[in-house]
Amino acid sequence: MTPDFLHTIEVILNGLMAGVMYSLVALGFVLIFKASGIFNYAQGVMALFAALTLVGFQTGQVPFSHLINELFGTQIHHWGPGMNNLIAILLTIVVMIVFAWLVEKLVLQHMVNQEPIILFMATIGLAFFMEGLGDLMWGADIKTLDVGIPSGGSFWWEDVTRTWVSEGYDYYGMYIDLLDVYATGIAVLLVTILTLFSQFTKTGRALRAVADDHQAALTVGISLRTIWVIVWSIAGIVALVAGIMWGSKSGVQFSLSLIALKALPVLILGGFTSIPGAIIGGLIIGVGEKLFEFWIGPLVGGATENWFAYVLALFFLMFRPQGLFGERIIERV
Repeated sequence: MTPDFLHTIEVILNGLMAGVMYSLVALGFVLIFKASGIFNYAQGVMALFAALTLVGFQTGQVPFSHLINELFGTQIHHWGPGMNNLIAILLTIVVMIVFAWLVEKLVLQHMVNQEPIILFMATIGLAFFMEGLGDLMWGADIKTLDVGIPSGGSFWWEDVTRTWVSEGYDYYGMYIDLLDVYATGIAVLLVTILTLFSQFTKTGRALRAVADDHQAALTVGISLRTIWVIVWSIAGIVALVAGIMWGSKSGVQFSLSLIALKALPVLILGGFTSIPGAIIGGLIIGVGEKLFEFWIGPLVGGATENWFAYVLALFFLMFRPQGLFGERIIERV
């Protein structure tokens, strides 16, 4: 094989793994939209808040320490050396579940039967509230997140792929980031668990019933309020996983909340109500933007990854607005 062909394969592999990272964020949107019809603008901020909370537990930081020190003139910053990674992750999951319960108790139950735009605006307010709360609790400085996942290039893979080139060519092997490989494996495991939970548990069947028809679910005794808490809890756990992956890759900083914007084209391609659509949409976006940058980027000055996904989503909105796996809406007038 020629080096150009091997470079193309390398770009595709990296695109697939980048697409998985996008899909992790899109999954949270899909879960909440399917069960409650709410487009949760706060999903990206939930990933940020979960990552901030995890780092706070890991480092033993006192929540609201900056505010406490300003009010009382103290110099309290840390309560101890921090926690084991596993304990910190479990406690963060508890925090996200409590957050889901509070969202249902304080926000959602007061907005039953409201117009979708009102619910959407409520999630925008929730996003800014969570961002401000995260700043007050943990501070705005950039934090390093390390849960033990290896990162950097795989020397083994470079050595293996170096032998694939045809004789007479110089080739140094493919670069694959180990963090992306682990993120791909974790995402596959997470989707498998969600699929099994949805198909083979009583609660999972209740979630699907609510997604299909709210009124019919109510008539058979399914509590919408309980379902909403469960769905927002699951979305919070998915946000935590996304926050860990993205935070480990680029640091935990407030720009992390903007990953939600990259999930929007994924949702438009895959459909807002399809978990497989979120995965496949992410893979299409990931591979598409990497190949476009590799082939066309040098001809137009580069930086095409910043806008390629949105242009592709625009074409889908014009010709197939429900996405690849979304349900076609037919209105009779």
